Amino acid sequence: MKSITIKGSKRESVGKVATKALRNAGMVPCVIYGGDKPMHFSAEELAFRHLVYTPNVYTAIIDVDGEKTAAILKDIQYHPVTDRIIHADFYQLFDDKEITMKIPVKLKGTSPGVLNGGSLRFTNRKLSIKALPANLPDSVTADISKLRVGAKLLVSSLSSDAYTFMHPDNTVVVQVRTSRNATADDGEEEEETTEAAAE
Repeated sequence: MKSITIKGSKRESVGKVATKALRNAGMVPCVIYGGDKPMHFSAEELAFRHLVYTPNVYTAIIDVDGEKTAAILKDIQYHPVTDRIIHADFYQLFDDKEITMKIPVKLKGTSPGVLNGGSLRFTNRKLSIKALPANLPDSVTADISKLRVGAKLLVSSLSSDAYTFMHPDNTVVVQVRTSRNATADDGEEEEETTEAAAE
């Protein structure tokens, strides 16, 4: 998985007055959990734009006064009126410890069911995955090239040895629903003809 570097400085004081002063200066108070003890730091709000305002998911390299720590963004708080970032929580990554992250799903191919007028329902655009940091994918690919009208693509069909899905196997990722404009595709017509002949 790709990483984004965020440069910051250690916070000597974590009180309300110091925190307010940081925000007024365009800085975001942050903390990293997961290590021996929490590390408090601050970073420019602009440093978060590629990490937060994107459909993609990244890990983060937190560079605090030259000391680099691999982490993931666990929680972020916004001002209720201005929507500015007012606090961010990170969790430290370790090479030998699995973590859980929500990873975006990207569709591949063209569904024959959609070409025949069916409606594509992209039910789960992100899936929770548990893996070692080195095995976290940038995205999960869902091949819809065989989805006919009425068909569903389940989490079980996307399984990988590199990571584990934190969802039941029968979780629907994407499906093609019938619509008024839907017509039977070649496969469905063949099945109907066979059934009629059998009767």
